[in-house]
Amino acid sequence: MLEQYFPVLVFIILAAIFGVIPIALGAILAPRKPNNIKTAAYECGFPPFENARMKFDLRYYLIAILFIIFDLEIVFLFPWAVSLNKIGAIGFISMAIFLLLLLVGFIYEWQKGALEWE
Repeated sequence: MLEQYFPVLVFIILAAIFGVIPIALGAILAPRKPNNIKTAAYECGFPPFENARMKFDLRYYLIAILFIIFDLEIVFLFPWAVSLNKIGAIGFISMAIFLLLLLVGFIYEWQKGALEWE
């Protein structure tokens, strides 16, 4: 009965060999010439110009949260649009109320200036 598992064992061994050997060869044969430029932290190719623990403006997070809210709105709209024939008027009215509440929130945020970026 164990001979039925032999191909699985061979596959696991080959996968381990093909996964470990390139990593080990890279670690052994790779050139190691560190300097200040290579070891410096960077983001997007630019050298760091401020402290990484600087404070972010709260509006950045507010815009991100608003994006997530309106993105989730679209997630609810697709299944609703597909099943609109089956759910009838009740489904239409409930989605209209949902969209109206989101519209009221959007208008409130707009009037408060949350979408303005300086």
